[in-house]
Amino acid sequence: MTEIYRNPDQVDKFLEDRVGLGTSFDLGVRKLVILNKKIHFYYVNGLTDTLYIIEILKELQRLNDTEKPTSKIYDLIENRISHESVETVKTMDELVDQVLSGLLGIVVEGADSAFIIDVRNYPGRQPEEPDTEKVVRGSRDGYVENIIINTALTRRRIRDERLRFEIFKVGERSKTDIAIGYIKGVANPRLVDTIRKEIESIDIDGITMADKTIEEYLMKQGYNPYPLVRYTERADVGSIHLLEGHVLIYIDTSPSIMITPTTFFHHVQHAEEYRQSPAVGTFVRWTRFLGIWASIFLLPLWYLFALNPSLLPDSLAFIGPNEQSHIPLILQLLIADLGVEFLRIAAIHTPTPLSTAMGLIAAVLIGQIAVDVGLFQSEVILYVSIVAVGTFSTPSYELSVANKMIRMFLLLIVALFKGPGLIIGSTVYIIFLAQSRPLNSPYLWPLLPFNPAALTHILFRRPVPGSLLRPSIVRPRDRFRQPPKP
Repeated sequence: MTEIYRNPDQVDKFLEDRVGLGTSFDLGVRKLVILNKKIHFYYVNGLTDTLYIIEILKELQRLNDTEKPTSKIYDLIENRISHESVETVKTMDELVDQVLSGLLGIVVEGADSAFIIDVRNYPGRQPEEPDTEKVVRGSRDGYVENIIINTALTRRRIRDERLRFEIFKVGERSKTDIAIGYIKGVANPRLVDTIRKEIESIDIDGITMADKTIEEYLMKQGYNPYPLVRYTERADVGSIHLLEGHVLIYIDTSPSIMITPTTFFHHVQHAEEYRQSPAVGTFVRWTRFLGIWASIFLLPLWYLFALNPSLLPDSLAFIGPNEQSHIPLILQLLIADLGVEFLRIAAIHTPTPLSTAMGLIAAVLIGQIAVDVGLFQSEVILYVSIVAVGTFSTPSYELSVANKMIRMFLLLIVALFKGPGLIIGSTVYIIFLAQSRPLNSPYLWPLLPFNPAALTHILFRRPVPGSLLRPSIVRPRDRFRQPPKP
């Protein structure tokens, strides 16, 4: 690795050849002569705070009026830099990486190291409530695309001296900042070491897709549709998981942070449950569970009863299509289910003022006309709509899409094997989830392996004063959230 050149002009030449100084308009250099020594400032326009740089320039320029030429100009400049975050680097590679990350590099003639000053001011939005995790009561701030703001939002909520944020650079070309957050003395050190080693071992040119790329490297997910980490854009949700012993992964340019390790049941909880009383929170949670169950099993069950009406008692004989159709029922269900997915995708890519109108047209016109012309039976529209509502009630977007894929799988297997097919398909589905072990944590815990105390916490929103222990799934070093009373 090339050491810092003692002549700033050589540094200029290196940066011209290496990063395009003088060619790229956003790469800048400011050259000064202070006490008969050349001082060069290197920065990237758009990533730095100009006011900070101007203040540092003014402070150093005053040296020409107040100080005499000295051989210790490097130490003199170090003492006069009016900024709280000043480091030194010894190699040109380090200088290039830091400058391209938005920091200010200062090279002093005759010195074998350069100053690095954190004057970053990344473009981005202010913290605001995430669209996908809204609550009736609660904080309205959320994570943004700036990793510095995201860690600060966490520190604002957890002012523990043992809170740690370790930062890494990943990507040979992107050099993206990634930080892992944990509470020392609470988080399992083996879990922290595992995540640290996995991140350090990533060898790729860039991770511009940020969190999802890191998840695929960390979890070795392959074609498993189910989310193996939990994403959140709420700072309060991230902070409570830190207190439970989880490890958080922050990626610059991403407003979502990754919570590890997580289970299936982490993806079905929502912050709203903890912003209401325990009784209301439990009611909301059970309602959500019912919606998630319906999004997976309601259509296959109804289709099974439509194929075999004899399975129903006389009091439920009305369930099932009342009229015959020229289109097989399985095709009606699959087409209608895919139609809802079309609408969801279209809503994402449609401007907000138009998406509402599009939804009304789809719900009123397309559905009604499809029934009138005989494409769909009215019961198909009814049950697909109920399932769609259950899908949208799933807090995790990734989980809702995975559940939709499983629902279609169960529909197909019921069409092929009827009752036994539903039993076999459901069993295979549960076994598939049970054998998943992200970061060596059982995905269906506390159901499999069975932990009655922890399962009670899943089924009922317990009062906070009664939640004395941290979840054992993270293997915390300190099990007690509240010190046990003598």
